[in-house]
Amino acid sequence: MKQTLRSRIVHWIDLAFNVSMLKKSRLHWVDYLRGIAIILVVYRHVLLGIQASGMTLPPVYLDANIMFFSFRMPLFFILSGIFIGGSLAKKSLGQLVAIKFENLLYPYFIWAFLEITLQLFAGHWTNNSSRSLIDYTYILWQPRELDQFWYLPALFNSTVIYLLVKVKLKAKGWTQILLGLLLYFLSGYCRPISMMSDWMEFYIFFALGDIISEFFFRPQVQKFLKNGYALLGILPVFIVTQVIYLYLYHGTSDGQINPFYFLVISLTGCLTMFMIAFRLQDWNILGFLRVLGFHSLYIYVMHVMVSALARGIFVRIFGVHNPVLLLFLVITVAVTIPVIVYNLFIFKKPLWFLFSFHRPKKKSGSQGTQPQAQSLVTPGQ
Repeated sequence: MKQTLRSRIVHWIDLAFNVSMLKKSRLHWVDYLRGIAIILVVYRHVLLGIQASGMTLPPVYLDANIMFFSFRMPLFFILSGIFIGGSLAKKSLGQLVAIKFENLLYPYFIWAFLEITLQLFAGHWTNNSSRSLIDYTYILWQPRELDQFWYLPALFNSTVIYLLVKVKLKAKGWTQILLGLLLYFLSGYCRPISMMSDWMEFYIFFALGDIISEFFFRPQVQKFLKNGYALLGILPVFIVTQVIYLYLYHGTSDGQINPFYFLVISLTGCLTMFMIAFRLQDWNILGFLRVLGFHSLYIYVMHVMVSALARGIFVRIFGVHNPVLLLFLVITVAVTIPVIVYNLFIFKKPLWFLFSFHRPKKKSGSQGTQPQAQSLVTPGQ
């Protein structure tokens, strides 16, 4: 009886977290990298939610959030760019645009609508009682007003425009870099319309990802990225640049530092994260990061709603008023519940339409056969 109960629990955990994906032949460093990045994203939004509720966190946690901001989103764009060439070699431009629409823009429309609706009817619970019907229009032109959702249209727009320039205009790598730099430095003038400014700002990172892909997978480059001594060498540089970023940030009135400094600091942070991911792959530890990375899209779109609900439950029902304890409790819930919800209720389940307008085809085998197409960054798509 005990063995049966244990086997049922193990089976449930495997289904709920899709643990079997750890055994699949995948680029483990990609999932590690996405896992690190998505935790940093969740950290920021949970922290902001706790602050909005009136609690005060120690300054060290606020400073950590500022420093993480310098590289976590550029990391996603670079990683996406690294695999776009491989995708283009396998699919036509039209096919890729259709795939990107379904994987990025469709979930954006669905989940942004759901979150605005939830905040309209439960604003007192979610710390966002200022929502109005006009906020639905932000979905089309001002995603920065919609919490975390700006990234999805920004990545879609960056990808599509990059592909159009690459395929239709036959632009070479250096042309894309120059275009990316121009857009990057002009993006600040377009901030009143974030649907425009966001993709302009991060286009350069996507372009860099595609450019470095030409030599990224060469044995000597991979050897460097996996080298522990190289990581030890760059860590002091990473720490110094993050401290500089923090100093520059606190010296501004709006948190916008010199774009050139941000570019250098963010690229240093991204390189460091790549090397850490490769070390984790070699050590084969912290498998939960790979699970979170594999499910990064689902965590990304759901975590703000989940964290708001979790924060309310912990504070109002369980009486948790220590902001640091609350921070880590809510982060834990915010990265796990979306994974469980997706695997048990959405993937090949009745709620499949929340992430795709095509009903998934049922295949034989374990749940670990989930299509990679539904993730924030997809290799070889």
